[in-house]
Amino acid sequence: MLLGALIALPALGTDLFVPALPALARSLAVDAGAAQVTVTTYFVGLAAGQLIWGPLSDRLGRRPVLLAALAVMLASSVLAVAMPSLDAVAAARLVQGLAMSSGAVIVRSVVRDLYAHEQAARLLASITVVFSIVPIAAPLAGALLAEGGGWQAVFWCMAAAAAVLLAATGLGLRETAPAVRRPAHPLAIARTFATILAERRFVAPFTLILCSHVGILAWVSNSAITLVSGLGVAVTAYSFMFATVMLGQISGAWASRRLVLRLGIARLLRSGAALMLGAGLAAAALAWAGVAHWLAVVLPYCAFLFGTALVVPNATASALSPFPAAAGAASSLIGAIGFTAGAVVSAALGAAFDGTARPMTTLAACAGTAAFLLERLLLRGKS
Repeated sequence: MLLGALIALPALGTDLFVPALPALARSLAVDAGAAQVTVTTYFVGLAAGQLIWGPLSDRLGRRPVLLAALAVMLASSVLAVAMPSLDAVAAARLVQGLAMSSGAVIVRSVVRDLYAHEQAARLLASITVVFSIVPIAAPLAGALLAEGGGWQAVFWCMAAAAAVLLAATGLGLRETAPAVRRPAHPLAIARTFATILAERRFVAPFTLILCSHVGILAWVSNSAITLVSGLGVAVTAYSFMFATVMLGQISGAWASRRLVLRLGIARLLRSGAALMLGAGLAAAALAWAGVAHWLAVVLPYCAFLFGTALVVPNATASALSPFPAAAGAASSLIGAIGFTAGAVVSAALGAAFDGTARPMTTLAACAGTAAFLLERLLLRGKS
């Protein structure tokens, strides 16, 4: 339960906050596209933080590094409430992203400290089931907080979450890092990163993780603007739609947990990539055909996220398994590159927003197509 809550921190920072974007834009007298910068800077912080916390946890241990990061999350969330301008809020979101990235990178490292291969994939799928409660509950909570207390109430909620997790981590997380610690000198870290990126056993499954992240983050960063500002959906209704889509992720993670020991990682990766392809193409086809109903967005994305939940835990286990002594560094690369892509996706979709679902769904179709082709080209020969 604790690992699931910690790995959900990056999602909490988007899913709780995104429903407040329209309120933030109105409060600060900016348009919806400009307010998207607060999501972009958050993703930049997530990407940069991944490169910091993983190698530090390889050197200093998982537990002390996580406690320090949670303290930064608490401080940045409290300070964000007082920010008077969009640029200031964006800066606070950057620091938040740096801090909240710690949850995902360190949880992946803890899993690799304990297990490898199918057993690691099974634990990651179990964690994903717990994690997925956040994307279901957070949008509704964010909408209610924004309506009742303005966008500042969202930051107070994040501060409260940081305080609870600080206490829970201090009391309930034991150290799992290897007894022999890796050096934290920048050159040593750079050499470790280069070694990992040169390893085909890392690169091949990681490409599928990246495709999944692009599709997921397109939904997370742009669905509020697409559905609320573009299709005219009410904010509260949007939160339920977001939760519905995330049920696809929970279902996929549950299926992955039940099936991975029986079917193996390779077959689940194949099935997930095929589902991402079909769902992404369906969403884009409906949008380009001019179907402007919310169901034409929500239903295909449910299937898309089901597919990503088959891909991500299994591809992550495959990518981390070759690096028992450098799990933090390998986990850092997965997160850093993925969230860098998220920052680019967020900025691009904010600029491309045309009042329809076409930009967001087109990106999902591209991500699904890439996942399907890369699975066939890079992984099929190993299965």
